[in-house]
Amino acid sequence: MNRYPWWKYAMLVVAFFIGLLYTLPNFFGEAPAVQVSSGKVTVKIDSSMVARVEQVLSQANVVADFVQFDGNSVRARFSDPDTQIRAKDVLSRALNPDAADPAYIVALNLVSRSPSWLTSMRALPMYLGLDLRGGVYFLMQVDMKSALTKRAEALTGDIRSLLRDKNIRHAGISREGNAVRVVFRDAATLGAAQSVLLASLPDLQWTQGTAGNGDLQLTGALKPQAAAAVQEAALKQNITTLHNRVNELGVAEPVIQQQGADRVVVQLPGVQDTAKAKDIIGRTATLEVRLVDDSTEAAAAAIGSAPVPFGTERYVERGGAPLIVKRQVILTGENLTDAQAGFDGQNQEPAVHLTLDAKGARIFRDITRENVGKRMAILLFEKGKGEVVTAPVIRSEIGGGRVQISGRMTTQEANDTALLLRAGSLAAPMEIVEERTIGPSLGADNIAKGFDSVMYGFAAIALFMCCYYLLFGVFSTIALAFNLLLLVAVLSMLQATLTLPGMAAIALTLGMAIDANVLINERVREELRNGSSPQAAIQAGYERAWGTILDSNVTTMIAGIALLAFGSGPVRGFAVVHCLGILTSMFSAVVFSRALVNLWYGRKKKLKSVSIGQVWRPDSDQTTAAKA
Repeated sequence: MNRYPWWKYAMLVVAFFIGLLYTLPNFFGEAPAVQVSSGKVTVKIDSSMVARVEQVLSQANVVADFVQFDGNSVRARFSDPDTQIRAKDVLSRALNPDAADPAYIVALNLVSRSPSWLTSMRALPMYLGLDLRGGVYFLMQVDMKSALTKRAEALTGDIRSLLRDKNIRHAGISREGNAVRVVFRDAATLGAAQSVLLASLPDLQWTQGTAGNGDLQLTGALKPQAAAAVQEAALKQNITTLHNRVNELGVAEPVIQQQGADRVVVQLPGVQDTAKAKDIIGRTATLEVRLVDDSTEAAAAAIGSAPVPFGTERYVERGGAPLIVKRQVILTGENLTDAQAGFDGQNQEPAVHLTLDAKGARIFRDITRENVGKRMAILLFEKGKGEVVTAPVIRSEIGGGRVQISGRMTTQEANDTALLLRAGSLAAPMEIVEERTIGPSLGADNIAKGFDSVMYGFAAIALFMCCYYLLFGVFSTIALAFNLLLLVAVLSMLQATLTLPGMAAIALTLGMAIDANVLINERVREELRNGSSPQAAIQAGYERAWGTILDSNVTTMIAGIALLAFGSGPVRGFAVVHCLGILTSMFSAVVFSRALVNLWYGRKKKLKSVSIGQVWRPDSDQTTAAKA
């Protein structure tokens, strides 16, 4: 009647050992480390960097516990923070001779002290939030002047296209600061142009004037409300872009929010790969498409024998060759809807396939039609510096909005470039004005208090259950410990970020989990009061309490899902632990505790009593004490 088949016991044993395996890493703590990762898309980290780091540390007489390559970066672990800081300074000087243009990111980090055999099984500790373990904090300044300048550049191109479509001749269009100046030969043409521009570009305020050579001119500047809208849109787009980039990192519970009119706060709680986080978030990678200047003056400027022609800029291709490109931007990353790594259909070389929006596809089709035989440069701007990714010759008109970037790229470079472009371009450059890596010491007190609250709560519940329900209380306490083990293991397997509200949720889960055992034990007592045999009372108690347990947990789960769906930050952290705790508590309170009861009492065929405390009978003044 009260016996489990062998496979159920085997399942519970496997669950116990899996829970123990994935809970163990949380008890080893963390050690100070230095992490070296790539600072540019074109710089890759491989296993050879391990030997280089070891050599640099050896020459500086800095002893590391170990240096290992984890696939994207190299980590060196040290015994104490002083050695860690010294190693960071040594590696920064050795790997980045030019501090203004670092090729590698050398950052302080924390790594688990877990044994290698646990790490090899992907048994990793759960992350802790900023309030417990610390993490990475960035305060980023948005360059609003650049946002207005980019808008003025776009308006310059729009005005040129608009006047050309309307067959209105002008004597030149130029940008002066954030204003656009259009020169005309006569007043009639100026009037016709003004009518068209006022109707088509309502965000610009136009004023008439006279150019230096006596020609007439129209000067258009953004209206104050339009300029404010551009700045607000730039800030919102940058926040969205940062969210996308953080999602690419897989960070749990990030905090990305506006601070003031032009600043963004980024908090990445529990991030272990701080170097990669700084790399991805700190990048201001944007895509620009420009035409190459193939004139004689440009060729002379490329080899350094002449100055760069007016209206052009000098950049370097990936192979190191100089290239003179025009300042006018044909397309930007704003016209990009998707970027995926792939291969060139002709030579099977790694490539990045871009998909443009309708506006971008139309512009690209027109430009390629009008410039067949000329070169087009695709530039990637990172950290304020541009690099020519590729500069192919336009063979024919390219329509359909599908563009391919290829040329001397590795597969990893294609993946990284696609990631940056897919994450979105920044509407305006951002600079990290404040950066903090918050160490674990700040949260040590919170960790101690949270741990004590869970342990004291567990001890109080265990004491009450054992005193009130005797042996059944012991079974309930063991099931509660099993529930706590499973919950920590699941959080570790999911690599969830545990915050102080999350620890509060664990404490709450203990109280909720024991409710199910209280319901079961009281149901067993009720069956005993009604005269059922002990074996029948045990079976009926578990079966009839299940419906109540399920109903109460489902309603609680609904509230937890609502918090998970509509909450943010610490609220979501609480909700995640809360929902997982409900699932593990139902499994431990019903299945695991029943297994313990069946294992103890199920083998006894002639069971006369069970140890479940006082069973009060309402039809008699006598009380029957169940024998221990």
